[in-house]
Amino acid sequence: MKFAVLVFPGSNCDIDCYKAVEETIGQPVDYVWHTATDLSAYDAILVPGGFSYGDYLRCGAIAQFANVMNEVKKAAEAGKYILGICNGFQILTEAGLLPGALIRNNGLKFRCHQSPLEVANAGTPFTNQYSQGEIINIPIAHGEGNYFCDDETLAELKANNQIVFRYAGDTNPNGSVENIAGISNKAGNVVGMMPHPERAVNQLLGSEDGKRMFTSILNAWREQHGAAVNG
Repeated sequence: MKFAVLVFPGSNCDIDCYKAVEETIGQPVDYVWHTATDLSAYDAILVPGGFSYGDYLRCGAIAQFANVMNEVKKAAEAGKYILGICNGFQILTEAGLLPGALIRNNGLKFRCHQSPLEVANAGTPFTNQYSQGEIINIPIAHGEGNYFCDDETLAELKANNQIVFRYAGDTNPNGSVENIAGISNKAGNVVGMMPHPERAVNQLLGSEDGKRMFTSILNAWREQHGAAVNG
């Protein structure tokens, strides 16, 4: 299985994502610059956090027009696995690959700390190694992580089981509607989340609960391609 980690001007979590793939599942992984026009060699695409294009205009608003995003859309349509983390989540919503939008935290402050999450859907390619309803500890680091959508979109998210993560209990750090921390597309192969699983792959970082996101992706890919496939 081969991973691409996209790199935009201003990305700052690309190295974290690259190292997380290396440490958790040891699969081939490449940095892919935002000007790339072919992602056909990759089975999974990670859209990392950071401040793409300086977050000018609006988080992710410029990155959505990068050449590589046309290829991300093709990969999504082909059923490949796409994970957008923090700014990556913002980019996926701006590009129309996920519904809703990320707006300023309700407290108007940047929040950076560990955050308990509830696994709201353990049936996705990104969460199959978790238990339904499990509480995990994943850090956040964002100023515009307040997930918002209209009532009709929220009803669709619920009906299609597209809410993947919620902030647990009363710990909502940003005012997101229904405590939403991560969602998927209807097909389940595209997920966006504000918390950073790549920063939770070793207990030295304060948590290793993010490891299973990467092992889940590999497990889903192996199941899709047959149990006999090795790597």
